[in-house]
Amino acid sequence: MSEVKFNFKPIKRKPSRKYRKESKYAPILDRFIEGTDNLVKVTVEGRDANYLRTQLKKRIEAKGLSLKTSVVNGVLYLEKT
Repeated sequence: MSEVKFNFKPIKRKPSRKYRKESKYAPILDRFIEGTDNLVKVTVEGRDANYLRTQLKKRIEAKGLSLKTSVVNGVLYLEKT
């Protein structure tokens, strides 16, 4: 059987966990609100439309915005209501 090599390093305390203060998808909503369009198609590289809808919906509810999200044929749409 081979030995396992390891080290211990004494520390004074554990580091605190870092939390993201704002969603990384919040800028999508901010830019849409600032814009003049009432309906837009949203795509994010590497993300599914249903996943995006869930994330944006959480931010919309948290901020109390009057926006609507919908997914039609795998495409996410944002609408001002």
